[in-house]
Amino acid sequence: MFKLALPAVAAQLINMLYNIVDRIYIGHIPEVGRAALTGLGVTFPILMLISAFTAFAGMGGAPLASIHLGAGDREGAEKILGNSATLLLCLAAVLTTLFSVVKEPLLMAFGASEDTIGYALDYISIYLMGTVFVQLALGLNAYITAQGRALVAMCSVLIGAVLNILLDPVFIFGFQMGVRGAALATIISQGVSACWVVGFLCSGRSGLRIRRKNMGLDPKVIGSIAALGIAPFIMQSTESLVTVVLNSGLQHYGGDLYVGTITVMQSVMQMVVMPVQGITQGVQPIMSYNFGAKNYQRVRQVFRLLLRTTLTVTVTAFLVVTVFPRPLALIFNDDRELVELVGRVMPIFFGGIWAFGAQIACQSAFMAMGQAKTSLFLALLRKVILLVPLAIILPLVTRNVMGIYVAEPVADILASATTLTLFLRKRKTLLPE
Repeated sequence: MFKLALPAVAAQLINMLYNIVDRIYIGHIPEVGRAALTGLGVTFPILMLISAFTAFAGMGGAPLASIHLGAGDREGAEKILGNSATLLLCLAAVLTTLFSVVKEPLLMAFGASEDTIGYALDYISIYLMGTVFVQLALGLNAYITAQGRALVAMCSVLIGAVLNILLDPVFIFGFQMGVRGAALATIISQGVSACWVVGFLCSGRSGLRIRRKNMGLDPKVIGSIAALGIAPFIMQSTESLVTVVLNSGLQHYGGDLYVGTITVMQSVMQMVVMPVQGITQGVQPIMSYNFGAKNYQRVRQVFRLLLRTTLTVTVTAFLVVTVFPRPLALIFNDDRELVELVGRVMPIFFGGIWAFGAQIACQSAFMAMGQAKTSLFLALLRKVILLVPLAIILPLVTRNVMGIYVAEPVADILASATTLTLFLRKRKTLLPE
């Protein structure tokens, strides 16, 4: 488990650097850093939607490919890979066209103001040109992990992330391009990662290969990918919905300063969630393979270790953000007013993160075992069913902006308790002795 999970965690941490490094550099642009950082933050829903579609095709198909490999059906696994590659290309074309047309009204609806819309448009206009690279780099990388090649999957992300870190200061400060330079550095880096991933999957080094004969869309295969991919898609796309609700509510009750706090705290949240997702991505191939081979004892053993690991990470994260909120805020911006506000609200916002480890462990187990309907419900539960309504209702009840920050921990704790209970009830049926 750790042999596969550690490279996957490293890959997620490295991938996180794409957005985190952009925000760090942009937040420290002289004089306009706070406004530019807030403008970048309101593009987050669009970035998450694009990423959600990579999860739809990649994470929807990769567990199925692992199950086919466990059952000895390599041809079926490659059929899934080929259909997923074509689906990702189609999605890239649609998303680039759609968001390019409606970007400005969307950004205003997502919490931009007259002071921040210019920065948001500068960033997203360039970023959208690299949508196809994002789709291929992230979506197909899951198929490298699915065949147990976690180290190769990590390298595909590492190449792009290191390049992004090197190019960011050159474009942002050297060429004085500001947020446009950050976006340009990102799409160039994602392009290089995409070439690496596609090149590997087309080569003889890969256990699963992209073959032209498998790239014609098969409705049955696409249906199977969609059935399982809808859960991770909703889990990521609802992050976009949540950001919209939080940004618009904070803009209404507080203004740009409060919207800026969400940009900072979501960046810190990524530092917690991305490693946990890396752990689950590394473990899923083991669970899927053994589930396909009917080795249920191994699946139970791996799940117990996964649960202990994810809870350790999230409990540790809870302690860190509670004790060091202001130093974490200073990573992204040194504006005194913003740092002080983040220092007050971050311990509240992260009050339920300790329980998140249980939810993501159980949900990834359901996905690994091909339980599409259950995964879908759990993906909807935390964000759509709980957090969005709470973020709307609580500020009305409390009559101030703090109700929005309280909504997050309440939703985290309720969702985690429900998910763990559901898994314990279903485990004897799914994993007989």
